Amino acid sequence: MPIKYVDFYEVNYTAERLPGCKLWGAYVAIYAPSPNPMHRMNLVRKRRVSADHQFTTEADAMAEAGEVAVKLVERRQRRYVFHP
Repeated sequence: MPIKYVDFYEVNYTAERLPGCKLWGAYVAIYAPSPNPMHRMNLVRKRRVSADHQFTTEADAMAEAGEVAVKLVERRQRRYVFHP
């Protein structure tokens, strides 16, 4: 499972074959560091993104998952910005 780091967020993204067909789905999970170095906080459980789209190749699904993962983190950062 490929991993991207966006600031301190760990973003896991992958492609998985959809059951019952030869198409692929894009999946993303997002984690943040925890005070305990042996653990990490699961912010977004592994879920399918772009659920209305089925991909014909694994590479297409992986590319979409990577793009969506970065957008999810950016949206989360905008939502939780501290304004003094």
